[in-house]
Amino acid sequence: MRKLSMLLVPGLVSMALAAGPMLTSAYAAGSDEPSPPPKSDSSAKKGKKKSSSISDPKFLAAYRTAYTTIYDGHDYTSAIDQLKSLKRDDVADVANLIGYSYRKLGDYQSSKAYYELALKDDPNHVRTWQYYGLWQLEQGNREQAQYHLNKIASLAGTDSSEYRSLAAALDKPTGATLVY
Repeated sequence: MRKLSMLLVPGLVSMALAAGPMLTSAYAAGSDEPSPPPKSDSSAKKGKKKSSSISDPKFLAAYRTAYTTIYDGHDYTSAIDQLKSLKRDDVADVANLIGYSYRKLGDYQSSKAYYELALKDDPNHVRTWQYYGLWQLEQGNREQAQYHLNKIASLAGTDSSEYRSLAAALDKPTGATLVY
């Protein structure tokens, strides 16, 4: 019996290590640091400096706190309050996390509004395309979710965690409970 376990354990460990990256990266949550605004940001042309708050240490600390509240604490109501207190829901990363939190609370109308606000700020914000695609799936809009998946492929490629996450959700049968 001991010889058998000595043979099986290394094989099981190898299999777990090989599968580990596939299991953990499919549903990546993004980054705890907001992205810089897009280069084509029209508000910068109007004299409004969006990036100034993103590089502000107080803003970054508050953003990271809200991020942790969402992904570690699963306290979406508190996170919404924290993110709104930043007074920067016009920044794609902030709006996206507010939208995500509303979606997790089941407030789909508010979630949609914030996802659209995030895409208005940055039409190439990959995480918003991912989360909004998951929103579409939850609403039963598989064709729209597929459109979002194609958009992610064009922006970040099919190897990106955002693409893999939405593709895995799309692979599930209609009505299946999504885990992400």
